[in-house]
Amino acid sequence: MDKNLKIKLYIFGVLALVGIFIISYTAIENREKITKLEAQQNQQLKEKQNEMKLEQDKAQKEEEDRKKREQELKDKYERSFEAFHGKKYNLAIQLSDEILAVDPNYYMALNVKGIALCYSKNFEDGMSFIDKALAIKPDYGYARFNKALAYELFGKYEESLTWYDKALEVEDYVWSYYGKASIYGRKGDITNTVKYLKKAIEMNPEVKNIAKTEEDFNPVRNSKEFKALME
Repeated sequence: MDKNLKIKLYIFGVLALVGIFIISYTAIENREKITKLEAQQNQQLKEKQNEMKLEQDKAQKEEEDRKKREQELKDKYERSFEAFHGKKYNLAIQLSDEILAVDPNYYMALNVKGIALCYSKNFEDGMSFIDKALAIKPDYGYARFNKALAYELFGKYEESLTWYDKALEVEDYVWSYYGKASIYGRKGDITNTVKYLKKAIEMNPEVKNIAKTEEDFNPVRNSKEFKALME
């Protein structure tokens, strides 16, 4: 074999080996880079997933706390409502205050505190709390009813009739009709007494038994129309 050819083949072999080495080294280096990059991406993904889980856990905890707080306030409100209807006005006010310390805009508690204050002979403060409830929820039928009831309690009958009507605009409530009937009874207005009391009785027949001993109806009790309604 020609000497020059041997040299050329030798050089070609060396170059080929160098090329193979470079290619292999580059492939290994690239593989390491890719592996490192994948590891970084996996770590970032894992960190992102951990962050999302922490955020989800936090949001879930906040939602659970919110629901728990709402339930606690609801339970306390029901107790305040029962206390008021049980004529435990101080307790109703106390429980309402505890609710309002947590949520100053809890309109139902504002309303119960207001009417409890009115029954505790504190008309001005009581009415202010009922008005606060209505400022938050103007269509709250129970607050409209209690405003009418408070006016009636303090002898402001025309204002009371107005607010019983306002209550009936949003809620067909038996005791709003009864309230109107009792005011007209005091006035000796037989026609309107019977009209609204009849409506209340139609909604709840037990109202008749209450009306039989209600002092508000004494001015009309002996009228034939009232007697006929009580039969």
